[in-house]
Amino acid sequence: MPESDTLPARGRVGIMLPRDLPVRDVLPYARRAEELGFDQVWVVEDLGWRGGLAQAGPVLASTTSITVGIGIMPAGARNVCFAAMELATLAQLYPGRLIAGIGHGMPDWMRQAGAWPTSPLTLIKEYTTALRLLMRGEPGPAGGRYVRCEGVVITETPDIVPPVVLGVRGPKSQAAAGEVADGLLLAEPAAPAYIASSLRHLGSTSDASAPEVVTYDAAAVDDDGDAALARVRDGLTAIGEPAWAAHIDPLPFAARLREHRAACADARQFAQTMPAAWVRQLSIAGTPDQAREAITARHAAGATSVVLTPTGPDALASLDSLARVLDPRP
Repeated sequence: MPESDTLPARGRVGIMLPRDLPVRDVLPYARRAEELGFDQVWVVEDLGWRGGLAQAGPVLASTTSITVGIGIMPAGARNVCFAAMELATLAQLYPGRLIAGIGHGMPDWMRQAGAWPTSPLTLIKEYTTALRLLMRGEPGPAGGRYVRCEGVVITETPDIVPPVVLGVRGPKSQAAAGEVADGLLLAEPAAPAYIASSLRHLGSTSDASAPEVVTYDAAAVDDDGDAALARVRDGLTAIGEPAWAAHIDPLPFAARLREHRAACADARQFAQTMPAAWVRQLSIAGTPDQAREAITARHAAGATSVVLTPTGPDALASLDSLARVLDPRP
């Protein structure tokens, strides 16, 4: 595991900034997240929605202390030299408040954009290696198969280099994160068994140099635990599809979940009729105490930051509801 300029933040709780949040609510949402006591706010970069860097800058500027994560920037989408310049500039302006998530990107989206490589694993390893060197002010490495920036030097570099985490699912890509990055970003659902499995691929250790492990999960909190479970189901519609196999394989009910998906007419029926016990494991949902237990289980499995993805039609209202998991924290 490469050395990082910052130690992992143990026990953090973050919030996702929904990709479909009306633009008028983006900055109020980020400010409210900080007021409520969340440690991090994560912005999404999904094809056809909003740019990650373009969101991160204003969110940093409109808040004072909350950490802003970008999850994720596809490696094939930007030249690494210019990505390093952008990230280094943000990290200079807002020291210690940025985390950069890099990934392959969804294959269908990247193919649409003409940016899917023959070897995604080779690209992300070359890209991450170069990105971290460049942000430190070191010369770009010798040219690789995809990344060519030999001798490039960025002169405006931050005092605190932001951690680079890889948002990847496959065992080989997660192992690569252990070689070239500062940790992992695990997309939803990130049940404790999936976290533990991913850490085995990463080659994690439990000492002070352990990597960042950021997890996403659909989340809903309500005094009526059943109402929260009902609300969070809409955030689980995709998880029965083949692309989510890595998340499901470590679970004790993986085979039954696949049988359930095969028996359902569509993804929505699958999510709406899933047993409540599965929903609890695949999300952070229920009463405030139940949601806290789910967060604690993820931290115990190795997550350094647990990020809640709001579900329901009113993101700002969901934000206040989800913040109830923070109440007992010192």
